[in-house]
Amino acid sequence: MISIISSSRLILIILTASVLTIPIEIGATLSTDTAIAAVKPLTSKISDKLGVDKFGVTEIYPTKPNGGREWYINMNSPLTDNSFSLSGGPEKTNSSLANATSINGQIKKQTDGSYQVYGVRKPGKYDFSVRMNVNTSDNKQWKNVEMTGYVKVISAASNDAALDWYARGGLHISSSPCEGVAYHSGLRADGSVFWQKEIWHTGGYTGFRGYITATHPLLGRWVGFKAIMFNINNESAVRLQIYLDDNATNHWKKVADVIDNGGWYADTPNDLFYSANCGRSKDYIILNAGPIATFRSDNMIWDFKDLSIREIQFPSEVTSNTLKQLITNTSSTYNPYIFGNATQEWLDKEHNIKILFTPSPEYPSIGNTTLLSYNVQDLKTGINLKNVTATVTVINNNTADIGTSTNKGSANGVMIFKNISAPNGGFSVKYRFLQAGTHQIIARINSNSSTFKALTSFNVIVM
Repeated sequence: MISIISSSRLILIILTASVLTIPIEIGATLSTDTAIAAVKPLTSKISDKLGVDKFGVTEIYPTKPNGGREWYINMNSPLTDNSFSLSGGPEKTNSSLANATSINGQIKKQTDGSYQVYGVRKPGKYDFSVRMNVNTSDNKQWKNVEMTGYVKVISAASNDAALDWYARGGLHISSSPCEGVAYHSGLRADGSVFWQKEIWHTGGYTGFRGYITATHPLLGRWVGFKAIMFNINNESAVRLQIYLDDNATNHWKKVADVIDNGGWYADTPNDLFYSANCGRSKDYIILNAGPIATFRSDNMIWDFKDLSIREIQFPSEVTSNTLKQLITNTSSTYNPYIFGNATQEWLDKEHNIKILFTPSPEYPSIGNTTLLSYNVQDLKTGINLKNVTATVTVINNNTADIGTSTNKGSANGVMIFKNISAPNGGFSVKYRFLQAGTHQIIARINSNSSTFKALTSFNVIVM
């Protein structure tokens, strides 16, 4: 017997949320592969002046004033920088690229001035593993940071081979497991992105958040990749963002926006998780700084240029109590949050599903088309579920009935989109809001394999 998560009529909840003004915010959120071809890189700015870094790359957030640390790779000779190391040791200059089997791998300069990195040759799970570490030399550790670089994947063992940039921890070694803490930002060879948390090494990994197909496959082309993390809500939560420059033209768009304010648990059983004796909960929020930030990959060979890490000055509005956590239903199947119009979640632990909802642009305006995007995922793995169908209802009042007779219709302030097919778990609809305020978006989502049925509700703030 398949149970329905919610009744066919929802009690609608209107959020009261502050609309955040975020200076130097670039681009629009792209949340499903169905929208890739239609969305062009877009630069929209609130500030009249956008900063650029040493390499001329646009900064999403400015460097923290009065001593904020900046690190830039030495594009003339990377390994002469004492704070930079490849897989824990120096370059092996006496080995060719094809035979680089040392414990450290190799970096080799290319004709276009970039560098190719070839990782440690360990056939198996971590073939060609790369760990390019940037260490702190004083007490100014990496905490609120923007990690940036351009990459070109030359070869990948599989589509899920990933670039993984992370910070807020120390060494990731078995002999010191509690040092190995980090937020990991992933960019896979197939163009998907994600965030993952590591509470200790290696038994403290969580599932993915913000997992979406954000761009086309990476093989053979340059792509800009930014991973951004900073504390919010009076140092009680962390905001995690990924930006891509899809065409390597210095036009950046936000493709993932995740908030960790608890409830993001390690996947491992309790006896294994607590065996490390790190004194942390299974949903530990990583609020601390760490001495090492790392540019990592496994199972791929890639070129890179213009790597940087900067300690950022994030918007003052975010440090105030502006994170709106909606806790109005005690059911374990209901746990959406909203931060402006950032990606919202609906969790169903009973059926092991997670539904992500993202409006694009993040702050819609009256009369302009807004893309309402959904991703239906496995709660534990963060992978999109297959063969999903949906009905989406956009309303401007307190209640709505979801019908089944037509493909699309509107009446009394209600627009219904029906018979939406999502074979890869991601789908979107376009809607033009004609009023300012908070609008309710209801979606009925079914699995064609009859494993679940869900009725979800999200909010969009229109300015």
